[in-house]
Amino acid sequence: MHSTVNLPDFELRNQFVLTADGRIGGTSSQEPWLGPLFRLVRGKESCAWAVRVDVPQNIADELDGLAREEPPVSDFRDAPVHAERYTSLLRGEVDSGPSFAFPEEIVQPSGTVFIRDIESLDHHFTGWTASEIPSRTPIVAFVEEGYAVSACFSAWRSDTAAEAGLETAPAFRGRGLGPQVTAGWAVAIRASGRVPLYSTSWSNDASLAVARKLGLVTYASKWSIREG
Repeated sequence: MHSTVNLPDFELRNQFVLTADGRIGGTSSQEPWLGPLFRLVRGKESCAWAVRVDVPQNIADELDGLAREEPPVSDFRDAPVHAERYTSLLRGEVDSGPSFAFPEEIVQPSGTVFIRDIESLDHHFTGWTASEIPSRTPIVAFVEEGYAVSACFSAWRSDTAAEAGLETAPAFRGRGLGPQVTAGWAVAIRASGRVPLYSTSWSNDASLAVARKLGLVTYASKWSIREG
């Protein structure tokens, strides 16, 4: 899979709803968000990018031209070659971090369960609604006393891929639950015939630690400009 698929482009086309001319028209998440103004995904062999549909055409054309000049990344933490020009054109907030693929072999953890109702989540977590459960499925969790204390869910998903979202209740952190529920989620995604993916920001030490624990493989660095 990884040797034949352009993963930066694969991720971009699965995370976002792209227009006929390749502009970002929305996300594959249920959240009511159009997506970033600009997303650049740089891998070791190739780059992929897209500009949001409401960015003026003249600015979008310049962003496209600059992005075509971006070389494949040698150090995933390096900023894009044209980072300063991108930010001067869009003047938004920059967000960056690594994208990971799961190893071929994922050990199925013991003790995890599938969550199918909001009642299991709303004791330790806030912000969940019953209507989003279907779009976040599979939701794999550790449960104590009838309630989820750590859960991995689909932050976004398409017919061919999904990306992990992870949440552990504060009182239950530091017990190694995050990597286990994430592994269970990835096994379920693979069983559905889709590709499991994982990403985070460079400043999220806890999330980076989960990636290391699971032996995830960095395949790209994402660099985005969001509205400020």
